[in-house]
Amino acid sequence: MAPACGCPVAAFQKMISGKYKLRIVWDLKDGPRRYGEIRTGLLRGSIGSTEIAPRVLSRELKALTESGLIDRRDFGVVPPKVEYRLTRKGKSFVPVIAAIKDWGTRHLAQASAAEMIAAE
Repeated sequence: MAPACGCPVAAFQKMISGKYKLRIVWDLKDGPRRYGEIRTGLLRGSIGSTEIAPRVLSRELKALTESGLIDRRDFGVVPPKVEYRLTRKGKSFVPVIAAIKDWGTRHLAQASAAEMIAAE
């Protein structure tokens, strides 16, 4: 993806930048999902807006497909049935997201506790 002399961290950041990419990959760890299932998964537990513009979600899915993290399977039936699943590359990325999740669980909980104490 990045030139041999490029920074792998910057290349990685560009590949996963976007509001929903990490969460899409995380939701696909449990198996293939259809567009509507991915959309519903992204809305679960969200704070603030409860709408994801279809164009935004489609763009994120397309970018993840182009980066090789997910695969799009079109069944070619009417009505359209399309399924998204992790590729081998995408599956190898799941432990990275799990580490981010664990870090967030530890450190964001500590930050919330510190904020509560400071507010008293």
